[in-house]
Amino acid sequence: MTIELPGFFDLQVNGFAGIDFNAADLASDAVAQALDRMRATGVTRCLPTLITASLDRFAAAARVIAAMPDAAIAGIHMEGPYLSRDAGARGAHPPADLRDADLDDFKRRQDAARGRIALVTLAPEVPGAIALIEHLVTHGVRAAIGHTAAEPAQIADAIAAGATLATHLGNGCAQMLPRHPNPIWELLAADAVFASVIVDGHHLPPSTVKAMVRAKGAARTILVSDAIAAAGCAPGAYSIGGVRCTLDDTGRVALPGTPYLAGSSLTLDRAIANTARFTGLSIDEVAPMASTIPAALLGTTTAGTVTADWDADACTLRVRRVTP
Repeated sequence: MTIELPGFFDLQVNGFAGIDFNAADLASDAVAQALDRMRATGVTRCLPTLITASLDRFAAAARVIAAMPDAAIAGIHMEGPYLSRDAGARGAHPPADLRDADLDDFKRRQDAARGRIALVTLAPEVPGAIALIEHLVTHGVRAAIGHTAAEPAQIADAIAAGATLATHLGNGCAQMLPRHPNPIWELLAADAVFASVIVDGHHLPPSTVKAMVRAKGAARTILVSDAIAAAGCAPGAYSIGGVRCTLDDTGRVALPGTPYLAGSSLTLDRAIANTARFTGLSIDEVAPMASTIPAALLGTTTAGTVTADWDADACTLRVRRVTP
């Protein structure tokens, strides 16, 4: 059947269609090209995401994105550099550029971004993190917990300080965790925290997605792509912020020679279909996870509409038309 949905809103997209938003030579025409390709998959608003990098490298990309007038850009998601230094928790983030949370450093990055940083992902256990969270929320910037090996008390402190989102829950953590307590349980149980998830079949198994959505509730679950330049492209070698990664023929993006994922090749239309299939929820329950719920987290709205063909039996969604 043909359905009409609100435009999709992606809180975490590192690149698309061969374009890396973290590239040292990022140009506005490249960003515009990526946004056009994303729009064809239903995304009418997004937060281009800049990962851990030196101040100079971050600033160069942030200036390009911040100067663009495209209404699809709802702000910038700064993922790092205030993240865990543990190998599993840091994921694909370059360890040389990780650092303690520092208000002056953040202010310099926000200045470079012309005040357009709307979301910051950080690890609560990093020195200075709690004070920075308090500063962020006071100034209207959302704080998210991710790439962390924090203890329960540290997570509780971050939530009390104002953190409201768990970034790609179930990922950005060690390969081996204590049965309990661990950050996944703590963040699932935190009623004040929304959880974003990458439902590509690689980051989380179907049963995990189903259990997480049941625990967190559909109204507090957000679908993100965490897409890199490989999204919308053929298998091969790509990069994110100068870090080389490989897209294989199953759609999995990883650091070569390691078990670590490096973003995804996911699109939000596929994430919606996968989530409906994995959880058994209806399209009416799932679609808001990729549109109105992430918009509401940021205190804004989504834009436009998506006309699509939805097959409830096969759980397939085919975007036919997007009105920005």
